[in-house]
Amino acid sequence: MEKILLNPKNIVQKYSDEETRQIMLKTIEFFEKKGLSKIKSDDQNRVWYDDFIQFQNKEQIFARLFTPKGYGDEKSRWDTSRIVDFAEILGFYGLAYWYTFQVSQLGLGPIFIGKNEEVKHKASKLLTEGAIFGFGLSEKEHGADLYSSDMMLYPQADGTFKANGDKYYIGNGNKGAMISTFGKLADSGDYVFFVVNSQHEKYECVKNVIASQSYVSEYALHDYPITEAEITDKGREAWDAALNTINICKFNLGWGSIGICTHSFYEAINHAAHRKLYNSYVTDFPQIKQLFVDAYCRLVAMRLFALRATDYMRSASETDRRYLLYNPMVKMKVTTQGEEVMNNLWDVIAAKGCEKDTYFEMALRDVRALPKLEGTVHVNMALIIKFMPNYFFSPGKFPEISQRRDAANDEFLFRQGATKGLGKIQFHDFNIAYNTVDIPNVNIFKQQIEVFKEFMMASLGSMQEQGKDIDFLLIVGELFTLVAYGQLILENKKIYDVEDDLIDQIFDFIIRDFSKFALQLYSKPASTEKQMEICLKMIKKPVVNTSRYEKIWTNYVYALKDTYVMNE
Repeated sequence: MEKILLNPKNIVQKYSDEETRQIMLKTIEFFEKKGLSKIKSDDQNRVWYDDFIQFQNKEQIFARLFTPKGYGDEKSRWDTSRIVDFAEILGFYGLAYWYTFQVSQLGLGPIFIGKNEEVKHKASKLLTEGAIFGFGLSEKEHGADLYSSDMMLYPQADGTFKANGDKYYIGNGNKGAMISTFGKLADSGDYVFFVVNSQHEKYECVKNVIASQSYVSEYALHDYPITEAEITDKGREAWDAALNTINICKFNLGWGSIGICTHSFYEAINHAAHRKLYNSYVTDFPQIKQLFVDAYCRLVAMRLFALRATDYMRSASETDRRYLLYNPMVKMKVTTQGEEVMNNLWDVIAAKGCEKDTYFEMALRDVRALPKLEGTVHVNMALIIKFMPNYFFSPGKFPEISQRRDAANDEFLFRQGATKGLGKIQFHDFNIAYNTVDIPNVNIFKQQIEVFKEFMMASLGSMQEQGKDIDFLLIVGELFTLVAYGQLILENKKIYDVEDDLIDQIFDFIIRDFSKFALQLYSKPASTEKQMEICLKMIKKPVVNTSRYEKIWTNYVYALKDTYVMNE
């Protein structure tokens, strides 16, 4: 099996071209040269990360990663496979660095989706000059409720506009050369996207709203002059640009979490393997081994799923929109699994994880933020639920999607079109993936899936009313997402040559998670007697296989001891 976890001191990842490889290697070199002590000092003293911004400018990294084909030199492309590789590396070293990269990408989304060619070429030029960008969507009073935006463009007699309003929770609001700002036209109420410069005299950077080296700003526009040259979209197209930008860019949330958990795993295994308590190494304790095996399998599953979801993102088209299910799962499922991984590792590393000189102390705080950065888990689950009927009961036929690591421009992402009709999207039969293997725990999980389908059929009459209980719906959604989660992991089994025993151990926790959610659904006040009866049938125990478990511990988990330590 190809080494599945990132190790910056032993890169085995295959890249599509030498330029991409150098981006990753030079970024790793930058952080390793900076060292953990300086990263932690900057974090604790809330130092603006100008050194990283200057580094990416010197190496033209944002320009290389964020300039779609046709707007830079002949090599320019928007290639999701290398964008997520970079996001993982930044998460590995510190979420603050990931954040300025993430919100720059978000700010560029409405620009390159929009119709204003002048703004696109200006953004491309600014990228080569090392600029960073921002995405002005949320507001203090309304959060992510786009319908209620108070940012207004007021038409003037000469055909120009004046912008007035406030935006809140906006990354890079202190330095963004272009901040894509969502609002409404005051006369018609139509939605509009326009760009502003954070250094303009009519732009007020009110404050950083969090205590962090990341700048998460509140900004206000005071009669800021806007012409048609600064407007990227109006009406329905502006609305779609907002949601499609989120589709493209918030995918990186999962990759930030994967990077954080991977670094934390190395720190935890190194600490535990060298610490003796009661005349034994900590890694000899059975409960510690279980925590590590679970954390490792969850982390590998996160990465396998997110890699396969990237393939679907890159292969999307007008006739294949399956990515719209897998994408929010990377935002929601992968990031919440990251919290589970960190919970397990913290139980191992204990008080050491709170020490100010560890990466772990920073990671504990940052990994919690990622599931909250996209309208919370509830928003993504409400979206995911829309796909459930067609996923289970009305599959379509699609050509098999291959691994997508090629050096191609992901052009479709900038012409996704209208953000509606999600309930009509079809998926290929999930049984295809599940039937490619004959592995004990996968077979048990297939039984759980069949019972869940029985639950859905038995719930047709009651689900509409029960769906008003958001918590009830969330649990149903958790059960559904585990099915799609396992599907994409199995699709990647062959691509990454993952051996049966590791897949078997991964499905050990998937079965347990599914049983846990089934029990929660059974216990809900809204559950009917028939639903409760079916929920009990969903509860299964994974196959116990001591030799498999010990093999995973020895060959995969304990084998990572001392394989990575960050430079001081």
